[in-house]
Amino acid sequence: MKTLEILFWGFIFIVFYTYIGYGILLYCLVKIKHIFRKSPNFPIPNDKDLPPLTLFIAAYNEESIIDEKMHNCLNLDYPTEKLKIFWVTDGSNDTTNEQLSHWRQATVIYQPERQGKTAALNRGMKFVNTPFVVFTDANTFLNKESLRKIVYAFSDPQVGCVAGEKRIAVKDKDNAAAGGEGLYWKYESTLKKLDSQLYSAIGAAGELFAIRRELFEDMATDTLLDDFVLSLRIVMRGYTIAYSSEAYAIEKSSVDMKEEEKRKVRIAAGGLQSIWRLLPLLNIFQYGCFSFQYFSHRVLRWSITPILLFLLLPINLILLFITDNSLYTIIGLLQVVFYIMGMGGCYLSKKHIKNKLLFIPYYFLFMNINVIKGFHYLYKRKNKEWGSWEKSQRA
Repeated sequence: MKTLEILFWGFIFIVFYTYIGYGILLYCLVKIKHIFRKSPNFPIPNDKDLPPLTLFIAAYNEESIIDEKMHNCLNLDYPTEKLKIFWVTDGSNDTTNEQLSHWRQATVIYQPERQGKTAALNRGMKFVNTPFVVFTDANTFLNKESLRKIVYAFSDPQVGCVAGEKRIAVKDKDNAAAGGEGLYWKYESTLKKLDSQLYSAIGAAGELFAIRRELFEDMATDTLLDDFVLSLRIVMRGYTIAYSSEAYAIEKSSVDMKEEEKRKVRIAAGGLQSIWRLLPLLNIFQYGCFSFQYFSHRVLRWSITPILLFLLLPINLILLFITDNSLYTIIGLLQVVFYIMGMGGCYLSKKHIKNKLLFIPYYFLFMNINVIKGFHYLYKRKNKEWGSWEKSQRA
């Protein structure tokens, strides 16, 4: 009985720490750091001092968005003579390349064979010669000042990568996918900002991030999370990842929860793959504070915590039968209520009825279920080509 109780409380601690406790601890550590150490202020570069940039877009069959994306790129506040807009459109068989041919400002690299995004990055980067590269997706739109904010973050020579902020375009009548994803990314953005202030952000999202060109390394073409692996390999070389909330990319939400599930499962599988391939980052004697942040923010979420979360209720039920401690009754009831709220959120989302109170437990359970599905996805695909995938439909 004692062993089961120890496991139960240990599981509760890990689940609480992963989703709430780490954020609280991180906030406190950042506050303490700011008391003893002030952040350096670097001069804002003028137009003459701004470095040449490449805006790198890997795209596959994006005919519906080409013109809108190009207008967005050309409206960015950055000297046009210093900005190269570079597309890699390997495998595209719609009118993507035809539409891009109408834009003289776009440089396009294309081959008929589709090998996946990571292979496209590896191939395309051989043609890039600017000191900084900004990666963005075809279906995301950047704020006007984003490139200047990114360049400013590189003023610190210790910064090897800059992660922009991802924002979800949420409308009043959006579905659960939009509401849940938008809320999730607000929470994620807060954690990323605090991580960056403590030492380094933990990875970058492909919607918007930048690197020093000389730090790019070819990745295995079966890499599922190219943005995450690329950015963390830069940390392994002794640099940090800065987070700039003033440089952001706006993206539409998944069209529905089925499409969101496809995306979440693939990300979860990519997270597991990344943990294995980036094992040295868990060596706290070599990477110090970053190892602690990486383990707390990413590794726990993508590995054991979802499993422990769903084990809590059955263990709780066993303890109810073998003990007379009323505390287990209270915790058990709270868990049951939380699951009922999650199921209620699921039901309402299918009826297209928006209820933020129920969407939170629904999306939380939805995300954790998909992490567990990610284990199966990774196992199922281990002998297949991973570079290409079916895109999730956006609203």
